[in-house]
Amino acid sequence: MNRKLLGPLIFMGILVVCLTKPMSTSTSAPPTLFSLYDSNESEILHDNNDNDVANSINDDDRDKDYRQQYAAKMLTYMNHSIDPCDDFYEYACGNWKNTIPPRQAEHKRNSLLDVNFKLDDLVEVMLSWPHVDDIAPEYSREFKTAQQLYNNCMQSDIYPMKKSPEYLKVIADIGGFPAVQSEWNASEFSWLNMSSHMSNYGLSSLIKEGIIPQYPFAPYFQIPEFGFDIELHYDNIKNSSSNAYKVNWQSMNDILSVYGVEPAERRESIISEIFEFLQAALNIVEQFEEHDYKCRALSEELDEDVVNVVDQQWLAYHEIAWMGKSELRDDDEKPCVYLYYHLDKVCSERKEAVANYLALKFLYHVDSRLKDVEFQKDFCTSHVKRTMSFFFDHLYMKAFFNNDLRRDVEKIIKDIRHSLHTILVEADWLDEATREAALQKEAAIAEYIGRYEDTNMTKLLLAELKNLKYEEDNYDLNNLNMRKFKQSMKRFNGLHFEQLGNDTKPLELLLGMQVNAFYYNIDNSIYVTAGILHPPAFHKAWPNALKYGTIGYLVGHEFTHGFDTVGSNYDANGNNNYWWSSKSGKVFEERSECYVEYYQNYSIPEINRNINGNLTKDENIADGGGLRMAYMAYRRNLKEMTKNANLIETNFHKEEQMPGLDLSPEQLFFLGAAQLWCSSYKEAHYWEELSDEHTIDKYRVLGLVSNNEEFAKAFNCPIDSKMNPSTKKCEIW
Repeated sequence: MNRKLLGPLIFMGILVVCLTKPMSTSTSAPPTLFSLYDSNESEILHDNNDNDVANSINDDDRDKDYRQQYAAKMLTYMNHSIDPCDDFYEYACGNWKNTIPPRQAEHKRNSLLDVNFKLDDLVEVMLSWPHVDDIAPEYSREFKTAQQLYNNCMQSDIYPMKKSPEYLKVIADIGGFPAVQSEWNASEFSWLNMSSHMSNYGLSSLIKEGIIPQYPFAPYFQIPEFGFDIELHYDNIKNSSSNAYKVNWQSMNDILSVYGVEPAERRESIISEIFEFLQAALNIVEQFEEHDYKCRALSEELDEDVVNVVDQQWLAYHEIAWMGKSELRDDDEKPCVYLYYHLDKVCSERKEAVANYLALKFLYHVDSRLKDVEFQKDFCTSHVKRTMSFFFDHLYMKAFFNNDLRRDVEKIIKDIRHSLHTILVEADWLDEATREAALQKEAAIAEYIGRYEDTNMTKLLLAELKNLKYEEDNYDLNNLNMRKFKQSMKRFNGLHFEQLGNDTKPLELLLGMQVNAFYYNIDNSIYVTAGILHPPAFHKAWPNALKYGTIGYLVGHEFTHGFDTVGSNYDANGNNNYWWSSKSGKVFEERSECYVEYYQNYSIPEINRNINGNLTKDENIADGGGLRMAYMAYRRNLKEMTKNANLIETNFHKEEQMPGLDLSPEQLFFLGAAQLWCSSYKEAHYWEELSDEHTIDKYRVLGLVSNNEEFAKAFNCPIDSKMNPSTKKCEIW
C-alpha cells in the first residue's frame, strides 16, 4: 500500500516528484509501483492460523474457538476508557504496544508489519528441516548454504559490536577511515566514489538510490538521509541539547571507542567536525525541506556548465555501482544537481570529516544493532531470509501457500471491483467522456493473488545463488558477502536488462513471501501477496465484517491507486495518457486538495512537525476510497447472504460478530481496519517517516474514519465530535 515496500516493512520505486506536483495534463508522470508488513511447524502447515490456535479452520467448532481467542486479542489491543467518537485510534489501539512481545525490529512496530515476524519464524522452521529434498531437491546445495550462513550467524559473537579487520579492510579500499588509519591521503579521497562503493553493499551514505519499476529498471536518486539512530534534519540538529544530537553523538562515540580511537578528547574532536559537516549539508537540504521536486526546481536555475560538471562527476557512480552501464542514465532521473553541486563544495572543504562520517555509517549499518543478545535469532533469521529472498519464497509458495486462500480472496476482490464500478457510474461530478474512460480502466484492471508467476525469471534469479559464497567460521566476511549479494539481486533487472524483455516485471511482484499489496500502473494491475494473508489482515475463519474491513479495505486501497493523482495519468492499457476532460479534471484537483489541507492540520507533538499533506495525498486518497469500496461491498454481501439464507438481517448479525466484542458488524468492520495500523513509535520513527508517502499510523486512522460518513453512523458520533467534524468530508471515490 505504499509506493515503496511497507513497511518496515520498504520498496523505493517512486519519485517523490510525482507525489508532490499538482495534477496536470502532462504525460510525463513517472511509472510507479504502489505498495502497502511463537509460531510452530504445525501451525504454519495449517495455513492461515493465528499462533494461539492450531488446526482451527477445519470445522465450525474450531472456527468458533478461533474466533473467541482472536476476539480476546482484539479486546486486549483496545483502550476501553476512550470514546470511539473522540479518538478512534486510541480506542482501537491504545493498549496494543503493551501487549506485543519484544522482537528485533529495524523500524517502527505495527500490527501489519509484525506479520513479518511470523514469516521469519516460518523461515526458522524451514532452516531446521534435515533436508529440502521433498520440496525442492534441485536446490539442496542452496539450502545447505542457507543453513551454513544461519548457523554461522547464530554461533558468532555479534553483540555488542566488535572491532572487525574485515570491515576496516573494505573501508580502507573504498575511501579510508582517517580516525583509525595512521596514513590517509585527503587528496585521493572522493565522497562520491566512497558512497558509490557503499551502495554496492546496500548501505546508506550520501547517495540514496531507488530503482524505477519499469524496463530497463534504471536507478534514480532521492535526498539522502543523514545521521544514525535518529535521522537528522535541519531543525533537530540546531543545538547540542536536542535528543537527536545527543543520540547521534553517542552512536558515533560508541563506534569510535570500539575501534580504539583514544583518548575521549580526540573522539569528541572528530565528532564535532562531523557535526559541522552535517549542519552544513542540512543547511542545503533545508532550502527544499527534503522534497526532491523543490530541489530539482532549484537545479533549473543553475548554469548549464554547472549541470555538465555534476553530470560528468556522476559517471563514476555508474562505473562503480552499475558495472559501467551508462546507458541506464536517464535525463529525467539524474541526481538533483542543486544538492550535489553544493554538497560537493561542502565535502571538498571537509574531506576528513566526510571520510570519517562515511566510515562510521559503514560500520553502523553492517552491524547487527542488537539491543540484546536475546534478539540474535531474530536478526540472523531475517538476514538470511532477506539475502536469499527468492529461494525462501520458492519454498514457501510450494510448501505452505494454500490455494483455498486464493479463492476466498478472489471473491472479496470481485466484490470490491463491483463497488468501484458503482462509484464510477454514480459519480455525478464526472462528465460522460471521463466516466467512460474510467470504466474502461476499471474493467481492464488485472489481479494477481499470491505473487506474479514467471517461471523463467524465477529460475534466473535462483541461479544467481551460485554467486553467494560461504566462508567457514568468518561471520564478518559472510556478512559482507550477504549484503553485497542482496544488493546485486535488488539491481538484477537493471544489470541484466539487455537479456530481458521490455515487458519484464519488477522483482517485487515475483515475491509472495512478503507482507504487501501493490497497484502497478504500467500494466494496470493489483497484486495481493501470499504473505499478507495472515491476521490482522485476513483469516478464513473470520466473519465477513472483519474480512471486508481488513483485506477488503486493503484491496480497495490498491484499486483506488489506479484513480489517484498519479494513476489518473495512466489509461486502461497502462500507457502514460491523461484521460480526463478539463472540467472533470478541475473538480478532481479540488477534491484532491481537500486531502492535502485536511491531513496537514495534524500536528506531531513528538517532533514539532505537521503531517505533509501534499506528500501523503495519494495514500490518503487511496485509504478513503478503499474503505468506502470495502464497506459498500460488505453491506451488499450481507444483504445477499441474508436473502439467500431467508433470514432477517438483524438475526444474521450474530454470525457477523466476534464473541466478547460488544460491537455490531458495522462497528467490527471499522475496528478491523483501524487495528491494521496499531503501532509503537519512538522519536526516531517520526523523523524517519517524514519522507514517507504514508501518514503516520495514528493520524492515518483518525483521518480515515473522520472522513467517512458510515463510520459516524455506525458509532452514533454526534456532529462536531472529533471523529465526525461538521466540516465537509474529503471524498473522491
